[in-house]
This record gives sequence, structure tokens and C-alpha cells, in this order.
Amino acid sequence: MSWVAGVVHSIIFPGSGAGSQLALSHGPPNGEAQLTIHHRRSLLEHLRDQLAVDWWGHHGIAHWARVRANGLMLARDTGANRHVVELFAFFHDARRINEYDDEDHGARGGTLAKRLKGRYFDATDDEMDLLAYACTHHSDGMTQADPTVLTCWDADRLDLGRVGITPNPKYLGTKAARTEASMAKANQRAEAWCDAFDERRRRQG
Repeated sequence: MSWVAGVVHSIIFPGSGAGSQLALSHGPPNGEAQLTIHHRRSLLEHLRDQLAVDWWGHHGIAHWARVRANGLMLARDTGANRHVVELFAFFHDARRINEYDDEDHGARGGTLAKRLKGRYFDATDDEMDLLAYACTHHSDGMTQADPTVLTCWDADRLDLGRVGITPNPKYLGTKAARTEASMAKANQRAEAWCDAFDERRRRQG
């Protein structure tokens, strides 16, 4: 799994050098908040330590990294708040208690984000409202919402390839997610993880 860890690291920690920042500046009306690499690492370490499911599993760090990558890709066209999109990627499954049916996991993820605000990241009240709503309802199948929320949901749904499901454009809320290019790019990320996950299970016997 070492090369997979390297890929995840490169997605979440682009660039190099302590204290450098990921370029998430997006200007009004989407705010200026962004996570430094230092704060991102600290946040993820905290989330890892409290995570109840497999860190490398279907709803763990590799999934979060792909959701983040998908969301920031879509945000270029949807105008979504990129700070909310990144936080959603890290929190939406962070409070799962199993890999299957866990009806309230999204709401618990949103509650966790509220508890950790100010400790690992900053966000406006409006951003926190969007984040909580996106986390709470990301498994409900809705396709009508604020563009930032829809971007979060589509970023997650575009990663269904990791469980052998091809995303249905009918259930994607943004035009950007429904393009062949977006779906192909997201599916490519998911398939690469599937290959690594299967290899890991074979090695573990």
C-alpha cells in the first residue's frame, strides 16, 4: 500500500515545504479561508485517530482524497466555495461506525466539524451551515441545493466506481459533474484505488 499512500499524500498535500499553502483562494463571494498543509495534516491525524472504520477502506482516507480532488475539479465550473468542498471531503464519512448502513453518519460528521472549528480550521457561519447541510444530506439522493452543496454531493457520487457502480448522470446535480470528462477522470481515480485495495486484500490473505 505504500505507493497508494504516496498518491493520497500527493492529492491532499500538493507542493512541498513546511508551512506552504494549497492555492484555494477563490475571492468573493466564496471567501478566502483555506487550510494550510500543517493544519490539514493535523486535522487528518485527529480524524484518523477517532475513525471507527478502516482508514484505507471504502469510506476512509483514499475516498476522502478522491472526493476532495473531484470537488475541486468541479468547483472550477460550479463556482462552489472550495473551502467548504475540502472540509466536506474530510468530514462527510468521518463519523461512520460501519461500511454499510449508517443512516446518521453524515449528521455526526457535520457535528464533529462544528466541534473542531477553531482548533484545526476556521470558517464563517455561512460556510459551516453549508458544510453541515452537505454532510447531513449527502446520502439522501437529492439533486437540488446550493451550488456548493451540490458540488460536494457530486464529488462523492462520482467516486461510486470504488464499489463497482457507474455514477448515473440522473443523480448528479451539476452540469459539470455530468460531463464525460469529469466522469471519466473520477472513475479513473476510483479504479486505480480498487486495484490497490484488491492487491492489499490478496497480500493479507
